[in-house]
Amino acid sequence: MDQINFDQTHEKERKMSIQESIRIVPKDGIALIEFDLVGEKVNKFSTPVMVRFKEVLEEVARGGFQAAVIVSRKPSIFIAGADIDEIRVMKKAEDFKGAISKAHEIFGFIESMKIPVIAAVNGACMGGGCEMILACDYRLASDDPSTKIGLPEVKLGIIPGFGGCVRLPRVIGYQAALDIIVKGGAVDSRKAERLGLVDGVYHPSLLEARALDFAREVASKGKRRKAYKPKGAMMAAMELFPARKFVIGKWKSGTLEQTSGHYPAPLKAIDVVDQTYGMSDQARALQIELEAFCEVAVTDVSKNLINVFFLMESVKKKTGVTSDVKAKPVKAIGVLGAGTMGGGIAYVAADRGIDVRLKDINYGAVALGLRHAREIWDKLVKRKKIDRYDLNRKMAKVTGGLDFAGFGQLDVVVEAIVEDMNIKKKVIGETAGHCKPDCIIATNTSSLSVTEMAKGHPRPENFVGMHFFNPVHKMPLVEVIRGEKSSDEAVATIFELSKKMGKLPVVVKDGPGFLVNRILVPYLIEAAWLLQDGMSIETVDRRYKNEFGMPMGPFTLMDEIGIDVCIKVSKIFHDSLGDRIMIPPVMKKLAENKERLGKKSRKGFYLYDERGKSQGVDQSVYTELGLGSPSDRLSADETIRRGVFPMINEAALALIEEHVVETPDEVDLGMITGTGFPPFRGGLLRYADSVGAKLICDELEVLAGKYGERFKPCTPLKNLAKTDRKFYA
Repeated sequence: MDQINFDQTHEKERKMSIQESIRIVPKDGIALIEFDLVGEKVNKFSTPVMVRFKEVLEEVARGGFQAAVIVSRKPSIFIAGADIDEIRVMKKAEDFKGAISKAHEIFGFIESMKIPVIAAVNGACMGGGCEMILACDYRLASDDPSTKIGLPEVKLGIIPGFGGCVRLPRVIGYQAALDIIVKGGAVDSRKAERLGLVDGVYHPSLLEARALDFAREVASKGKRRKAYKPKGAMMAAMELFPARKFVIGKWKSGTLEQTSGHYPAPLKAIDVVDQTYGMSDQARALQIELEAFCEVAVTDVSKNLINVFFLMESVKKKTGVTSDVKAKPVKAIGVLGAGTMGGGIAYVAADRGIDVRLKDINYGAVALGLRHAREIWDKLVKRKKIDRYDLNRKMAKVTGGLDFAGFGQLDVVVEAIVEDMNIKKKVIGETAGHCKPDCIIATNTSSLSVTEMAKGHPRPENFVGMHFFNPVHKMPLVEVIRGEKSSDEAVATIFELSKKMGKLPVVVKDGPGFLVNRILVPYLIEAAWLLQDGMSIETVDRRYKNEFGMPMGPFTLMDEIGIDVCIKVSKIFHDSLGDRIMIPPVMKKLAENKERLGKKSRKGFYLYDERGKSQGVDQSVYTELGLGSPSDRLSADETIRRGVFPMINEAALALIEEHVVETPDEVDLGMITGTGFPPFRGGLLRYADSVGAKLICDELEVLAGKYGERFKPCTPLKNLAKTDRKFYA
């Protein structure tokens, strides 16, 4: 009986909270509809919220109001979109159809209301939120930087399903709409105004008052809905059927080339826009969109991308430690080593409001770091993401010099100097002497032992690894490396600092290559073995990129990293991991050529022009390495498995036996954000589960018989295979 009473009370409280989450505030004849979901940081469209929203709209329709204005009471959030938790649990097309049909009914009700409805957008207005305001008669927005309007659904393997594919083209034209829908992008309020997506932009403090005034103005003229009108003869011509078919065809071919067909959602969205643009029967158009949504929503690609979304979201709730220790606040950091890497670190810190002091041993290096940071902001100015005032304000947060001036006030120092253990130890010890006792020093090393390096610090508990990936401003991953003596406070502080910089941190145990490079190196070395065995550079790269879905082939990646760096790291890994890392003769020969370093020397496996653009494979590399003409005798399956299955093997050892990380989630997050492992496959270990441990083990045994001990499956992987278990239980 007590349990029944508890459940009834809980249900009553839940209903009351939903009632309070969307409310009507009368404002002299205008219905101000306020969104403020109780107990939530963001507003989102769950089923209960949609039910309540419809009740509110019906009440407004009956209430004798002149107009309605929709606002949010969440800071920096209008409506973030649909509830992804609900999408995640839906498995069948029928489930999606029921939910989407209800949304169509509600948004259709907004359109059919006899009074004008105005959305006043302050903060993120994404997905379902964007689709809702498209059903409104008018849209106003604030000029706050947090205000972004977009349709990111394709990033989850789905398409806009609440009418976005139908209504957005009718508001801003099919070309601008495709640019948002297919890329899963968002626009700021100024661009939204230029596109015609919003009808006015105001300061956040004025937005609500202006929206109420605007509502009275349009109410006096009667309900009107603006339709898209192309500007100029050229844009008008592009609306004609033949031109439109040509443009949409180019979108299809370009998207197919970019995705290699691995992501069905963008192509499906293009089809929907193509079929429904200009269609007079909106109900039929929405039905076409609904059917297309259901087709992509039930795919493994969508489920995997949604899992990846939750992987990334989970980082926001983590602290990096299992204890209750809190991160120290960080307002100012130092960066030792002001080259490209140091400049990149300075950029991501200063861009998020952190003061940065760069230090190097000569002014040329300091200037290089400052210039690199400024160049990134300059590009944002050219793309109209920020203005010159923003650039100068951010740049003022970065200073540089040759001494330790100001280091006594810093909260964190990131060391990013040459990868030499003895030099690093010396510099770290010297730096600690100029910092306050509780300052945390973090090393940005990719291969050296954090535990060993900590011996150079007088207080090793305040020392930790902070491994950024290059280029720093683009790569989202940071490996936070816990040395043997790293304190929870140090780890938590660097974990939180990484998040503040806009990164996705993963805590890893100290060891060879930490997590990502340890798993990646066998893949890169195996590419060299494939070259040794007669495969062409073009074929190997094409198979991994186009057929498997990697962002680039392994030879292109080695050119990006630097062939000399790859060879150096391979030797370190061979010394640490033994026969699992066998270096082929071709790599030893490559080490002899000091000019073939990759992109940085304009010659690697490929040739590059002065801008760094690939000019194709350098065919002379085969002769230089003593190889004959490539035969490409191996199948695509064997080519791919020779590179990918050793990564799974190494990941099993690192996760299950050595506990470099504690969960398969962390492996997948690291591999997706650190190497670009195909998100549509869900991550390395989700992919492994889809293949099956037994098949992987059997294939590794076959490969070991043909090519050597480096393919032998490790004990943890064999145990999974024997018991028919998966990485994700």
